[in-house]
Formats: sequence, structure tokens, C-alpha cells
Amino acid sequence: MWYHKPVINEELLQSLPNLKVVASSGVGIDHLDLKLLSSYGVKVSNTPFIVSTDTADMGMALMLASSRRLVEGHEMAVSPDTEYFPADWLGAEVSGATLGIVGMGVIGYKVAERAKAFEMKILYHNRNQRNKEEESAVGAVYCKKIDDLLQQSDFVLLAVSLTPQTHKLIGKRELELMKPTATLINISRGLVVDQDALVEALQKKVIKAAALDVTYPEPLPRDHPLLKLKNVIITPHIGSATKKTRWVMMEEMAESIQAGLAGLPVPHEVL
Repeated sequence: MWYHKPVINEELLQSLPNLKVVASSGVGIDHLDLKLLSSYGVKVSNTPFIVSTDTADMGMALMLASSRRLVEGHEMAVSPDTEYFPADWLGAEVSGATLGIVGMGVIGYKVAERAKAFEMKILYHNRNQRNKEEESAVGAVYCKKIDDLLQQSDFVLLAVSLTPQTHKLIGKRELELMKPTATLINISRGLVVDQDALVEALQKKVIKAAALDVTYPEPLPRDHPLLKLKNVIITPHIGSATKKTRWVMMEEMAESIQAGLAGLPVPHEVL
């Protein structure tokens, strides 16, 4: 499966009585009905670890691009209408700012490692607190309540899996808790954010900006209001989109398929 295609539903499973394994690219499995697949005796694999480094890099890239207004700056620099560069055209500092990471799994922790090099103050909210050694290594402070993180952060970065618990985790209430100077960065799944609430928050300047590698749907309808806002950067779900990573993802998927067909333990099996 690539980009969640083909759709694995009961009709497809009934038409493929000899199906042994479904190999899905990436780490997210929110598009798969694991109980349904299990009931047909089908195993599922993904590629969870190889994507983490590139996705963490993407999170930092979005934060830097948004804070320093790189897209707007590029448009100004190449516009045929530009006669001078205004002196009051300013961005926001990243170094020394407070980053709140929601979801401190492998990707979230790698973001923290990168943010430490920018001398950022790092807060995080997670189902489980990391051990003291891991926290100390990146200088991260645990927030048991997400509200505390939202209120203190200059940048809020979402790196959670999409589950029933994280569906629209960030809505109107959460956005209103954020600083009016804050930026929301989403490298997880579009449905982790209430998109209508985000549009309203950006239009009314409840928060300063958003940088999104994920939306719902993907791509957005061409008349969607998010596409018209200057304080939004959207990229086409390219967190893991480097040549090396995509090559390794394909290799891991092929290995899982070969193992499943041979009746061997499936690497990276999703249970």
C-alpha cells in the first residue's frame, strides 16, 4: 500500500482469498481496520523507524520556514513588482524560543534533539513521561497536562499517531489557549487538528501562523480557505520524502511480503 491505496475493505478481502500480508508504507495505520484484516488471517506490516529522521527534519524545516517567512520572502524576492525590500519585513526568532512537542515518540524525540541545537526551551506532552536520562539529554520538561504546554509554547509541534484519542486533539479550545504569537506545526495527521477551528483561529489571529505537512483531505479542495491565508505554509505530506528513505521503505515492504508468503515472522508486523 502506498498513499493508503488500494482501500482494504471487506469487499476486497473477499475477492482475495489467498491474501497473506498487507505491507503499508510509513508509520501510520489509521487507514487500516486491523480487526477486519486479522479476521481474514491477513498480517499487516509498516515501516515505522526509517521515516523518523526525515520527518523530524521536516518538522524543523517547517518551523524555520514559517518563523522566518521564507515562502513570502521568496515570492517578494522574485516578484516582477518588487522595487525594494521593506526594512520592517520581519520574522520571529527560533533560537531561544519555547517549543512544545505533543507526542514524544521516536519522531518527537528526534525533533527535540534538533531543537536543542537551536537552544530552544523544550516542553513535551505524552501519554507516558520519558525517563530522566532521556529528558536530560535534550533538556525537555514534561507537561502532564497539554494545556500547560499550549499556554507556554511559541511553537506547538504535533507528532502523535492518529487514534480515537487524538482525533481533533487540537480544536477551538486548545487554539485559544495558545499564545497569539504562537505557530502550530503538524507533521502527524491532518485529523489531529480540527481544521475548521484552525481556519477561524488563523483568520481571527487567535494564533500567529500554521505550518502543515498534513491536512484532510489531501490534497485540499482548491477553494479551501487554508490555501488563501498568508500565515499558512502547506506541504504535500512529504515528511519521509527523500530518495534514500523511500528506497529503504520499499525494501522493508518487500521483505515483509516475502516473509509473509513464506510463512516466516513478518518484520515490523503491526499487531
